[in-house]
Amino acid sequence: MFTGIIEELGEVVSIEEIGDSSRIRLRGPVVRDGARHGDSIAVNGVCLTVVDSAEQLAAETGEFSADVMAETLHRSSLGELKPGSPVNLERAMALGARLGGHLVQGHVDATGRLLSREPGERDADGNLRWEVLRFSLPESISRYLVEKGSITVDGVSLTVVEAARDSFTVSLIPATLALTTLGAKALGESVNLEVDVLAKYVERLLESRTLPNLPQPQHPYDPENAENPQNPQDLPGTDRTTTTTTGESK
Repeated sequence: MFTGIIEELGEVVSIEEIGDSSRIRLRGPVVRDGARHGDSIAVNGVCLTVVDSAEQLAAETGEFSADVMAETLHRSSLGELKPGSPVNLERAMALGARLGGHLVQGHVDATGRLLSREPGERDADGNLRWEVLRFSLPESISRYLVEKGSITVDGVSLTVVEAARDSFTVSLIPATLALTTLGAKALGESVNLEVDVLAKYVERLLESRTLPNLPQPQHPYDPENAENPQNPQDLPGTDRTTTTTTGESK
């Protein structure tokens, strides 16, 4: 699980194609520090596993490798990376740590493309205070977006400003523009999108009320249910004491 707060702007060192999958080597001294074999690191919002051995990780190179299977290449924009490409990097969050963004799984739901960049106001020195970016949004996930809700774009936790049927906008502050790949993202380039998983859970729970193949909750005692002919007095926690009309207990 991640937070969507990017720790480091890394770089692709090399990509080795292995059949229909790839092994990607990345440079990221911050997220690489203390990494162990099997650790999870989000690369542009995609949860990848460190595959280097303990001996390889012992070398102070600031680099690590991860395998990317065909499904990930198909569902994300990682297949478009090449040596030298910048990438957003974040280590898995520690239990009990501050949740600065929102709960991010690192499981990409779809990809979108940058449609426009609208510069905001500038300060007295001419520096940009903020910028509004609009991304395309596949219809298959548009129902999960709401204004002021959360969405992950290339691993960055962002707040939705406007949620349309086929696009959405976000406002980026100077720090986000400078410390993530979104600052230099060109029009037409693709991004990885992950919607808030809580929205999908709510949808599934609502669907479960009508799905015929899912068991429905039942009261422990149902006199109409022949498979559950329990007497209410036999249920755990039931007080077997009854009271007569005279108020005497027996």
